[in-house]
Amino acid sequence: MRKLLITTSAVLALSAMSASAGGLGEPIMEPEVVEAATSSSAGGIIVPILLLLLIAAAVSGGSSTPAPIPPGG
Repeated sequence: MRKLLITTSAVLALSAMSASAGGLGEPIMEPEVVEAATSSSAGGIIVPILLLLLIAAAVSGGSSTPAPIPPGG
């Protein structure tokens, strides 16, 4: 009986030590994410303007074939 009491008290003492080991640590705080506000006066108009310029350049590019030579000249 005495052996059982000593074994039980040893087990309880060891479990109590491991439960309180380390104590309280500093809480880990996640950094707050702050989104920077972007302000642009152009907004979404740059891409359509560039597209219109590209189409205008393609249309006014002219013909890639040489002009015909007039007869007798």
